Amino acid sequence: MTEILNPTPGSIVSCRNRQWVVLPAENEDVIRLRPISGNEEEIAGIYQKLQELGIETLKTATFPLPSSISIKDHTAAMLLMDAARHLLRSGAGPFRCLGRLSLRPRPYQLVPLLMALRLETVRLLIADDVGVGKTIEGGLIARELLDRGEIKRIAVLCPPHLCDQWQQELREKFHIDAVVVRSGTASKLERAIPNGTHIFSYYRHIIVSLDYAKAERRRASFITHCPDFVIVDEAHTCTRPSSKSTSQQQRHQLIQQIATESDAYGDLRQRHLLLLSATPHSGIEESFLSLLGLLQPEFEQLTLDRLTEKQRDKLASHFIQRRRADVKQWLGNETPFPERDSEEKPYKLSKEYKQLFDDVYSFARGLVKTTTNDMSYAQRRGRYWSALALIRCVMSSPAAAVATLNRQVSKSGNDSLLTDLDEDLMSSYVYDPTDQEQAVDATPTVVIEQGKHCYGDTDKRKLRAFVQAAQKLQGDKDQKLQSCISSIQTLLSEGFNPIIWCRYIATANYVADALKQKLEKKGSQIRVIAITGELSEDEREIRLQELKSYPQRVLVATDCLQQFSGK
Repeated sequence: MTEILNPTPGSIVSCRNRQWVVLPAENEDVIRLRPISGNEEEIAGIYQKLQELGIETLKTATFPLPSSISIKDHTAAMLLMDAARHLLRSGAGPFRCLGRLSLRPRPYQLVPLLMALRLETVRLLIADDVGVGKTIEGGLIARELLDRGEIKRIAVLCPPHLCDQWQQELREKFHIDAVVVRSGTASKLERAIPNGTHIFSYYRHIIVSLDYAKAERRRASFITHCPDFVIVDEAHTCTRPSSKSTSQQQRHQLIQQIATESDAYGDLRQRHLLLLSATPHSGIEESFLSLLGLLQPEFEQLTLDRLTEKQRDKLASHFIQRRRADVKQWLGNETPFPERDSEEKPYKLSKEYKQLFDDVYSFARGLVKTTTNDMSYAQRRGRYWSALALIRCVMSSPAAAVATLNRQVSKSGNDSLLTDLDEDLMSSYVYDPTDQEQAVDATPTVVIEQGKHCYGDTDKRKLRAFVQAAQKLQGDKDQKLQSCISSIQTLLSEGFNPIIWCRYIATANYVADALKQKLEKKGSQIRVIAITGELSEDEREIRLQELKSYPQRVLVATDCLQQFSGK
C-alpha cells in the first residue's frame, strides 16, 4: 500500500485498520472520512498535521482477490448484479439524490423537487392532500440539495408527536441521520456535547419540536444557530392567529424570524424554507396570507380573488396543492391510495348515567349564568372553561368524574379575584390538541378551579352527590365501557391487536382494569397494558416492548403516547 499525503475526495483509503471514503472538507487542515461500511454518524476527521508527523497514516486501500471459497450460487450472483445495476441506474439520472434513496418516488412526487430547483432560494409551500407524500417530497428536496452541496445542515420543525416519525423517515428513506430535540430528549443530548457548544449548532441535522423551539428562552438561540435548510411540518399551526392564542402567535413569530433573519452585515440571509400542510387555508384569508407571507413578504398583501396574471404566475412558483384525485393517475402511473374504513359504534346511556349527566349539565349551566358585569373578563371566561371541563370529565368516564369532582368537594378557602387566564392552558385540558409540547392527560381539575375558586355548602352537597352517583356507575351500568369491551373482544377474535385512546389518565386506567378482568383469565394469551402520562418516557418504552412479546395484546393509552413515539 502507498501512503497518501493529500487524498482527493472520492478516494478509497485505509486507516486505523479500516477502509474509508474521502469526503470534501470545508477546513483544509482536516481530512474527512466516512467508513465504507458505515453511515454519516461514523464520519471522522483527521488533522492534516498528525499525518505529516506520522501519528496518523493514510494509505491506498487494497482488497483481496476473490477466492473459490467466497463464490456463491447463481441466484446470489444475479441478486448482486441487479442491486448494482439499480444503484448505478438511479445514480446516473438527472437528480443526484436518486442514488441515495431507499425508495422509488412516484413521478408526481418529483414535481415539488423540480419547482425547488428552479428557485435560487427555496421558499415553497407544499399543500398536497393527506397521503400524497409531503414527507417524501420534502425529503427529496433536502437530499438533493445536500448532494449538490447547496446546503450543509437541515432542521425539521414539527409538532412533538411527529418528531420520531420524521427521524425514522429521514434515516430509512433518505439516509439522513438527525437527532430529535424536544423537552424529553434535550437534557440527554446536551450531556453528550462539549462544554460551551450549543445543542442547535453541534448536531448536523436536527428535528425540533415547534413548541420547544418557540419558547422565549430558546427562540433566540435556535434562530442564531438555525441550519440553512428548514422544513416546517403542519405549517398551518404557524399562521398569524386571529384570536388571542399566545402559543400560535409564538410559532408564527419563530418562523417569521427564521424567514427574515439578517446576517452580521444587515443583509437578508437566504435561508431555504419549506412549508408543509395539508390544510393551509382554514377559511380565514388573513391567516392564509400570513402563511404565504413567510415565503415572500409581498404575498401577504395579495387579494386572492383578484390576482393579476403576473401575481398568479409568481405565486404558482412557490405554492403547489394537489388532491388524491389529481395524482391517482399521473403520466401513466396509477397510485392505489388506501381507503379508510371508519365505523361508528353508538351506545345508549343507562338511566342512571343520563340522570348524572343532566344534573351536571344543569350545574354547569348555573356556573355560566351566574356571571355578572362586575366580574373581570378572566373570571367570566374561567366560568365557561369550568363548565366545559365538568361536562367533559363526566362524559369521559365515571372514574374521571370521581377524580375531578372529589378535589372540588375537599377544597377550602375564599374566592380570589382572577385577573389573568391562560387560554392555551385551559384548552390543553379540555380540548384534544396534538400540536403542543406536552399532552395534558390529567383530569381538568385546574380548569374547574378557574371557574370558582371555592364552592359553598350547597354546591359542595351537589358535588358529593355527583361523586356518589359516578361511583355507582362504574362497571355494568357504564354502557360506554361495556360497548367498548364488546368491540375489543370482536377485534381480538378477528386477529387484530386493538389500541384504545382515552382523554384522561383516570379513564385509561379504569378501562384497562375492566379489560384485564374480562380478558386476562387463567391460561389466556391476551395482555392488556395502560400507558399514560404518569409514566416516564423510559417506562413507556419498556411497557411497549413488553407488550410486543404477547401474541394478542390490547393497548390502552392517552395522547401522551402519540407525543412520545409518533405511533
